[in-house]
Amino acid sequence: MPTAVPTDRERTAVQAYLRLLGTVRAAFDGPPEGRPPVVPTAALAEAEQALAEAGLAGNEEEFFRLLRGWCPRV
Repeated sequence: MPTAVPTDRERTAVQAYLRLLGTVRAAFDGPPEGRPPVVPTAALAEAEQALAEAGLAGNEEEFFRLLRGWCPRV
């Protein structure tokens, strides 16, 4: 399968998703009583906006292909 170089917007979307994933993981690493009840609104909004700007909103297959190429450990 040929690899394409991600666009700036695609790269931004993947990076925003990875930051969101890191935020969620960090929230659940601590004791249950210290966990926030929800993901911070700003982190979720950043990821949603980046996905939309990259044309990836509603296109999970393409997004996760990019994510695997950028960060195979996720």
